[in-house]
Amino acid sequence: MAAAERDGPGPARRTPVTDAGERLALNGMGSFEWDLGSGTVALDPAAMAVFDLEPEEYDGTAEGAALRVRPEDAARLRETIARVLAEGGETFGAYFTVHRRDGRDQWTHTTGRVVRDAEGQALHIAGIVRDAAAELAHATLLRKLEAARAQQTTIVQRTTEALSRAVTVDDVTAALTGAGALERLGADGLALGLVEGGTMKIIALSGESLEILSERRFTRMDGSLPLSHAVLTRQARFVTSLSELGGEFPLLADYLGRIRFDAAAYLPLIAQAKAIGGLVLFYRRREEFSPEERNLCLGLAGIVAQSLQRALLFDQEREFATGLQAAMLPRRIPEISGGEIAVRYHAAWSGREVGGDWYDVIALPRNRVGIVVGDVQGHDTHAAAIMGQLRIALRAYAGEGHPPSTVLARASRFLAELDTERFATCMYAQVDLETGGVRAVRAGHLGPLIRHTDGRTGWPNVRGGLPLGLASAFEQEEFPETQLDLVPGETLVLCTDGLVEEPGTTITAGMDALAHAVRSGPQGAGALADHLSDRLWERWGSGDDVALLVLRRAPDPGTHRAPRIHQYIHQADPEGLSEARYALRQALRDWGVPELADDVEVAAGELLVNALLHTDGGAVLTMEVLPEPVRRIRLWVKDRSSVWPRRRSPGEAATTGRGLLLVDALATHWGVESRGDGKAVWCEFDVGGSPRSTG
Repeated sequence: MAAAERDGPGPARRTPVTDAGERLALNGMGSFEWDLGSGTVALDPAAMAVFDLEPEEYDGTAEGAALRVRPEDAARLRETIARVLAEGGETFGAYFTVHRRDGRDQWTHTTGRVVRDAEGQALHIAGIVRDAAAELAHATLLRKLEAARAQQTTIVQRTTEALSRAVTVDDVTAALTGAGALERLGADGLALGLVEGGTMKIIALSGESLEILSERRFTRMDGSLPLSHAVLTRQARFVTSLSELGGEFPLLADYLGRIRFDAAAYLPLIAQAKAIGGLVLFYRRREEFSPEERNLCLGLAGIVAQSLQRALLFDQEREFATGLQAAMLPRRIPEISGGEIAVRYHAAWSGREVGGDWYDVIALPRNRVGIVVGDVQGHDTHAAAIMGQLRIALRAYAGEGHPPSTVLARASRFLAELDTERFATCMYAQVDLETGGVRAVRAGHLGPLIRHTDGRTGWPNVRGGLPLGLASAFEQEEFPETQLDLVPGETLVLCTDGLVEEPGTTITAGMDALAHAVRSGPQGAGALADHLSDRLWERWGSGDDVALLVLRRAPDPGTHRAPRIHQYIHQADPEGLSEARYALRQALRDWGVPELADDVEVAAGELLVNALLHTDGGAVLTMEVLPEPVRRIRLWVKDRSSVWPRRRSPGEAATTGRGLLLVDALATHWGVESRGDGKAVWCEFDVGGSPRSTG
């Protein structure tokens, strides 16, 4: 570097610059030398130009050199140089801003070297300054481009991730319009359309003010709107002024003033060389679409098109599968007298993987009805086809008048003879709605749930055999019948395991949940079926098919003048006796004869205990008012044993045998009658204190 020459006080005068100095000046770069002893700073002409200083205004000091340097930058420079001098450093470099006369802020860079004597004492600093505006502008541009690329990569990744979980067309629209979807797409609004025949159907709108476009949810594919035009031509269109579209597309002119967006990208959705729809991305405050932004929009359109194509295929397969499944189920449920039946069926959401669940209601002679739910192994159309054949076969066997055990045995043989390795579980019951008798059989299936008139629920112990098909393969076609009683007002619930299997829990937990839902549900069969569907099927999810059948025997309250109550007590239900006593006492209070409550309760308890101890099954308790010829209360306890009770005379030390003696002492009359496949023990109590007598 040329040495500075001085001629008296004032700014230092530089010697003529060298060739290297000329080159520095041409590149917006100058040199300086700072004498630390005198505090003077010599600047060459190029450095003066970098600092935007005139010779007459520069006083040759560090403060003078920093005349147009931003104060905060000047303070930072001083701190940097002071630290280097104090720590014995040799070089430094820093960026700072020069506020030029024309008002521009010029980014500037300086690099200096500290020259020291033999003892390390700093003598002077020599260095260069240069205009760094172009350098930083280029770096800023690179950073912006890199940030834009990172943002575009994030948009593509997030959109791809969101749509990868979409299975149905509804899933696709939810992914594009749900919470955070527009931010994920980098847009301010969205419209999605599907090509259906010769029309464009808008299936999704998202963004402020775009709801007005729903007025044109269906439009002809004639190119009269920009989206259909883009789909017909298969050419994307990028618009930075929506108002300009009004002249080209008159149908859109009425909406442009109400759409609060400035720019839009109209994108055709092409999948497998076929235009399946169109996507519009709306933007605010956008004046152009850079090449990178156009490529991003086209990439997003490709991702959406592929997801939509998969979803359309899934929905078509789903429609085919559920249509096949529905065709295999009964089209209508026969009307029954003496009760009501409701059925519900929910198909799993997994494409063609439909299941073989089914239900059926079969009208039988003598006011009986056959009810069945079952499940063929597997989740495919083959399972659905087998289900249809098995349902028809079982219906035919039941219609021929066979007992339930024979119906399942023949159905098992029928399934075993089909060219398939599938088996099926099944629950079948014949219900006599006049008497309430139920003959139930089970083939590897979940048993029935009963809701009693007092709101309690129970799972009666229905004996079972092997699943249909397997029973015949292992030559064990035995399906023992279980006799149940359904009193008026009670409800029987049959279902397949999809209603009680919650992922991650045991089936026992699901059964408890079902029992709770039945207890808290409404009385009517249809309302209860809806309640169970809403509470359980939606809760468990859609991973399995569900068949549900609810049968309620019509209530029998009697009349206002002659009321009546019924209750069934299970043999293994210790709470049933106390519930029955409470129901009797409450009914007598409601009927205006509370004075009989103690006698009736004791007699009922004795008759029920006899039935539960000495017969194989539960008992049906009935209490009614007989108004003629004298108003009296009659109590019935019916069981399925044909053995009649007998009154005994126990000794003083005997602990049993006094039940009928108590009934005889408390009741006005009592007796025993045959009732179908069992008997009924009855007793009567006169209202008003009539004398008691035996009978």
